[in-house]
Amino acid sequence: MEEIKRSKLETLTMKDNFMFGAVMCEPENCRPFLEMALGFPIGKLDVSIEKSLVYHPEYKGVRLDVEASDANHTRYNVEMQVIQKPYLERRARYYHSQIDMDLLRRGGGYGSLSDAYVIFICDFDPFGYKKYRYTFQNICLEEKGFVLKDGQTTMFLSTRGENPEDVPGSLVSFLKYIGLGLSESTKESKDGYVRQLQAAVRRVKASREMEAKYMLLEEMLQDEREAGRAEIVLEVLEDFLGDLPTDLKSKILTEKDGEVLKRYLKLARTAASLDEFMQKISE
Repeated sequence: MEEIKRSKLETLTMKDNFMFGAVMCEPENCRPFLEMALGFPIGKLDVSIEKSLVYHPEYKGVRLDVEASDANHTRYNVEMQVIQKPYLERRARYYHSQIDMDLLRRGGGYGSLSDAYVIFICDFDPFGYKKYRYTFQNICLEEKGFVLKDGQTTMFLSTRGENPEDVPGSLVSFLKYIGLGLSESTKESKDGYVRQLQAAVRRVKASREMEAKYMLLEEMLQDEREAGRAEIVLEVLEDFLGDLPTDLKSKILTEKDGEVLKRYLKLARTAASLDEFMQKISE
């Protein structure tokens, strides 16, 4: 089992959530990225390692992103997106709200809310305009050029952009590197920052500590998938058969074997009654 996990770790590239988080947890890797993406210098940067590579109970699952703050208390949240999923814009809205709630829970008023940047790095074009960078702020529809000073900025970076003349060359090099497969991504880049990232990726793959974290993450993700499957079984049963006994709910929710849960799901869809379902799962 250990060898399988290790070989899988060795196949990761920067576009993998775990590898991206592991590399960007180092401020010397994260700060240059933020500076070239946002276009302004950033002083001392603190990256929250404990929030980047662990289970988030408040989000009801594993969330892999990079959270950081600078000397001006500006907050940054960066996440890799490999597969285009619906409601990405609303996900950004949720992340902004989580940043605000975290600050307000510490006892500050609205004046304590810092500027916040939520950045998605997409291995696809999220809006179809062939841009490397899409930047959004709240604006006044009635007064052109008037921006609401709420401190929120959302940015989507795309590896599929076709407008290199509109963004820094270093950002284009970075996004092209993110979009590469394993073989191409290991070839030494001409870009100094990309070479820095390539070296960081090699260090992560050689680290036993990171290997252990990756194995733990894989277990968490597997548990999350199984928990989700168990909840689906319950929903199907309740839709077709009505309220379930407490002991049956507990039995399903605590089941860890994925194959057993698949069998339960099939039976839940075909059983004519609750008694028939309970009889068949006992066979």
